[in-house]
Amino acid sequence: MAWAWLDRDMDTPDILAEEGYEYVCDWVLDDQPVVLNTRSGSLVSVPYTQECNDVAMILIQHHKAAEYRDRAIDQFEQLYSDAHDSARIMALVVHPYIMGVPHRLRYFREALEHIQSRSGVVFWTGDQILDWYLGAQVKSEAVAR
Repeated sequence: MAWAWLDRDMDTPDILAEEGYEYVCDWVLDDQPVVLNTRSGSLVSVPYTQECNDVAMILIQHHKAAEYRDRAIDQFEQLYSDAHDSARIMALVVHPYIMGVPHRLRYFREALEHIQSRSGVVFWTGDQILDWYLGAQVKSEAVAR
């Protein structure tokens, strides 16, 4: 179970873990999953971004849709370069009523096409990222023993 809601306080991770949530996907922390320790166990933070977020870029900063494409490609290229030794997660935050409208959709599609053209890239849901991360953690712990 996942939580994605930007309004929270310092008790939120504790409460979510107590209620059975496994991960959050709205904390802007890193480009890799991060374990958050809570009073009842752990919760994983799956990467989230405000930099490639259509609400921030188009509705608040008033950029044209082409800026979303350009920023997504620039961010991807840096993360792709950084990922030679360890995986990186790139979140693209979109809403159908913003980037999904006809006059903006092509820019989102162009960003996705660019990203998809590179080898080793996967498009995963938060659940898939969590499963991969937890599996990698177990393997890492086994190697350390």
